[in-house]
Amino acid sequence: MLRRGHDLQNIRSVACREIVLGHAQRYPQWEIADLYKLLHQAAMGVEHALSNEAGVRDWLTRELAELSPAVAPDEPLIDPISPDGQLVRVHLRPFARLALDPELLLQAFFRTASEIKPAPERLVGFAETAVQLAQETLLPFDAEALAAFFAERQAQNFPAFHHSAAFRQHYQPAYRVVARALLPEELQ
Repeated sequence: MLRRGHDLQNIRSVACREIVLGHAQRYPQWEIADLYKLLHQAAMGVEHALSNEAGVRDWLTRELAELSPAVAPDEPLIDPISPDGQLVRVHLRPFARLALDPELLLQAFFRTASEIKPAPERLVGFAETAVQLAQETLLPFDAEALAAFFAERQAQNFPAFHHSAAFRQHYQPAYRVVARALLPEELQ
C-alpha cells in the first residue's frame, strides 16, 4: 500500500513539473506571484472567486466584450493546471474565437466552485516541486526566495493572489478555472 501511494505521489510530482515548466516556457516574464497563482488554482480551486452569481456572470460578459488580441503564444482553449488533469484553465480568447456559449462556461465555473474543495496539503507538495525546480535552475526564481514566498503564504492560510503587474502587462490573462469533468462536450 505504501508503495502505491508513493508511486502516485511521484506521478503527480512529474506531472506538476511538466505543468510548471510548460508555463515557464510559455510565460518567460512571469514572476513568483504568477507561479503561486497557478499552483494555488491547481490545489485550491476557485471557491474564493464565487462571491455572487450575478457578479460572476457580469464579469465574464464584460471580459469577453473587452478581450484584446492574444499576446501569449500558443494560448490553448483548454490548459491543464493540476497534475491529475482535473482542473483546467479555459482561455477566453480561443473560447470567443470559437463562438462558444458563455453560459456553458459559467455553469462549469459555478459547479467547480461548489464541488472542488481546497486542498492545502496538495499546494504544499506543489510548492516543494517548484522549489526543487528552482534549485535545479529550471525556473527563473531564486529557490530560497521562492521557498520563503510559499512559507509566508502558508502562514497566511494560502490566500488567493492576483497575477503580477508584469504578467498582466505582457500576457493579458483571460481565463476561467474549471473542473475538466464539468465541461460540456462542446468545450472538450
